[in-house]
Amino acid sequence: MRKSSMPEALSRVRHHVLATATMVAFLMYLDRICLANIISSDSFQRSIELSPGEIDWIKGAFFWAYALAQVPAGWLSDRFGTRILITIYIATWSLFTAATSFSWGFTTLMIARIGCGLAEAGYYPASSGLLTKWAHIEARGFASSLISWGGRVGGAVAPALTAYVILQAGDWRWAGWLYGAVGVAVAGVYWVVFRDHPRLHPRCNAAEIALLAEGRGDFQPVKNPPRRFPLRAACASGNLWMTNAVQFFTNIGWAFLILSLPDYLKKVKMLDDGMTGMITTGALTIGIAALPLGGWITDALSRRKGRRLGRMLPMSVTKFAAAACYVLALWTDSPWGMAAAFGLVAFFADIGLPAMWTTMQDISGRHQAQLFGWSNMWGNFGAGIQPILFTAVLAAYDTNHDFHEGVWLCAAAFVLAGVFALGVNAQKPVMKEDED
Repeated sequence: MRKSSMPEALSRVRHHVLATATMVAFLMYLDRICLANIISSDSFQRSIELSPGEIDWIKGAFFWAYALAQVPAGWLSDRFGTRILITIYIATWSLFTAATSFSWGFTTLMIARIGCGLAEAGYYPASSGLLTKWAHIEARGFASSLISWGGRVGGAVAPALTAYVILQAGDWRWAGWLYGAVGVAVAGVYWVVFRDHPRLHPRCNAAEIALLAEGRGDFQPVKNPPRRFPLRAACASGNLWMTNAVQFFTNIGWAFLILSLPDYLKKVKMLDDGMTGMITTGALTIGIAALPLGGWITDALSRRKGRRLGRMLPMSVTKFAAAACYVLALWTDSPWGMAAAFGLVAFFADIGLPAMWTTMQDISGRHQAQLFGWSNMWGNFGAGIQPILFTAVLAAYDTNHDFHEGVWLCAAAFVLAGVFALGVNAQKPVMKEDED
């Protein structure tokens, strides 16, 4: 009697790719956030004298460079391939992180931070394209949440880890040198683990390729990558402008937590540095837990309700919830009550993030990285303009110096993000596949 052939066991390359991408996101945020702790260290201040204005310019240089380079970096990834470009991005921002520690004054620090921002700009747009090939179509939400989670954890760990490295080494320069060296090694790991498509990976077997190909149609490597950014289609797509608006207003609301919350706690609630740090860190830590849950919710809703509602509902409802938690926080005086209330703001802001990532993967087609970068650019503009708007509102309306008007501004931004999210349709692509 002839024996029936056993089905081929799935290879696990997709898990290795996702784990490596998450590790890279951790490193990216570690290198991004460490500067604030480096500059505030006694070792740095003994070594380099900077005015408060110069410090603000150095801190801001990264974010504006990061925002403006989103589209060019995304175009490069789509045009020349994710594997080689992400490897270059990692190595480049790591070298600029190391260069930070070779700086001797304002100009060299500015150059190092601008270079770091330009290089980091390409990673999330390129990662979005990565997930369209290496995550099952019904698991995109969870896969997106893991990469975002890696970044959030890196940002949360950066202050303590950087302070520890500086204290142990006795010199602030060792932090940049260490992170830079680790980053170059990670770039090498990424090059070894990753390929631009499962069919190009020597360790990805037919069973895993078939799994990843489910629901994809023609699941083949791109033969003719896009040669130009689809500016006309991007400007004409009302659906894409809805996602841009969601990102823009979400970041105005969310940026309060990292830019203005410490001032609110110290100046209004009269808390000391220690309690302020604990509440801020606690709030952001609560947000970290939301990302994997948000990915699971997005995938589950998409299976039950279809992609349009499955993406739109978590993207929209969570923004209204975040706004409500800001209002709750204003009427909370207990330190731990404030940590919980602001933590819920972070929680609801982050739980909708996987829905945004998966929507961009759904609607961007062959122009995945550059359209993701286009939308992410508008989000970073929101974060960049938040301090200006916040300060202007306080100057005009905050007569009793309780910051309430500024917090109401951030709550209103979340409401607007939720309203615009109602108009997002993950089943409506920006352009047809035969357009370029």
